[in-house]
Amino acid sequence: QVQFVESGGGLVQPGGSLRLSCVVSGFTLDYYAIGWFRQAPGKEREGVSCISSRHGSTYYADSVKGRFTISRDNHKNTVYLEMSSLKPEDTAVYYCATALLTTCATDWDTDVDEYDYWGQGTQVTVSS
Repeated sequence: QVQFVESGGGLVQPGGSLRLSCVVSGFTLDYYAIGWFRQAPGKEREGVSCISSRHGSTYYADSVKGRFTISRDNHKNTVYLEMSSLKPEDTAVYYCATALLTTCATDWDTDVDEYDYWGQGTQVTVSS
């Protein structure tokens, strides 16, 4: 039974920070790359970041580079997304997912249909 559980979302002021967590169960986390995605109301789901299972190589959408940091703790079966300098346009439901690949694919951020397992999401709201 594969499960993803996101947490850590909430209301934050512009310029503030949040750390999201994705706890994975049902398979060996260290074998697979994990991606973070977000979806705002009326918008398509978009890739935010991805981390591979090999040396923790990381990838980011241009909109979050320099502000977000993805990391993983395989011992805790958890992937994190640290977000800083948050902007109102970061407001969305954030999801973690895997395509059951060891590395992040070239199109990791756009081919959302290839991701087999998703969490229920956690709401992030950036507002003054």
